[in-house]
Amino acid sequence: MKQKNNLKSLDQFVEEEYGKIGTPKRDKLEKGFEAFKLGFQIQQARLEKGMTQEELAEKCGTNKGYISKIENNIKEVRISTLQKIVELGLGGHLELSIKL
Repeated sequence: MKQKNNLKSLDQFVEEEYGKIGTPKRDKLEKGFEAFKLGFQIQQARLEKGMTQEELAEKCGTNKGYISKIENNIKEVRISTLQKIVELGLGGHLELSIKL
């Protein structure tokens, strides 16, 4: 007997569960994902540099708990603080863009 393939792409799943782009439920998901992604990127950059959260916090003038909260999407980060984390703490360059 042939089995039916019920696999869906991630895009199909998200659209079925959260609606199309522009709907309130989908917008909330997208906003949450962007915050999660930012924390994840900071964590990955820190790990690539071989730094602990405490070392990163010391370099950019904050504390370990704050870095942990950003990396775990518990705390939103101000752009000025994000710039310090990226530039002073990680030795990188922060680039922002606006999509219309």
